[in-house]
Amino acid sequence: MALTSAKNTLRKKMKNTLQNISLQQKKEQSINVLKKLCALKQYQDSKRISIYLSTKDELDTLPILKHMFDTGKEAFVPRYEGKDMDMVKLKSLEDYETLPLTKWNIKQPSLTECRENALDTGGLDLIILPGVAFTMSGKRLGHGMGYYDKYLKICFERQAIRPYLVAIGFKEQIQEDIPTNKDDMFVDIVLVDK
Repeated sequence: MALTSAKNTLRKKMKNTLQNISLQQKKEQSINVLKKLCALKQYQDSKRISIYLSTKDELDTLPILKHMFDTGKEAFVPRYEGKDMDMVKLKSLEDYETLPLTKWNIKQPSLTECRENALDTGGLDLIILPGVAFTMSGKRLGHGMGYYDKYLKICFERQAIRPYLVAIGFKEQIQEDIPTNKDDMFVDIVLVDK
């Protein structure tokens, strides 16, 4: 229970921190993180990439999505249903623009719509993860629902080659340390504007 409480305290603190980053700052950091991502060999070599669709308190992933479509990469985005999450194919920028909003104000493909599921058609080369806080050593604090930790476990079981995990965020989200337990997945690299 101490762990849960420590995580929740950090989430509250980060919520305040994120609300104090100006729109201009968010925009600049989002562009600089895109540049860092584009320079990553693992990103350049990846064909099938999963990316989250950001909310106003997260690093803007739309420039990354545009870059992926411009360079002919296949984009897969989260679709949440109950306690589960799948990564389903996003066909184009137009497809993105017409996506409905969930009750959390996140764009997501409709559950009734039939879309290609990444794990059924060859898996993912790289996964771009959101988070509330990160350490430079790869620890990540999520929003507390465990969607990504659960998804990664399934993904690692079903794929012969483990996807490369990239967490992206604002430099204000970097912490010295984050409380973690055995179910928390570490990422391979954390990209922030530093």
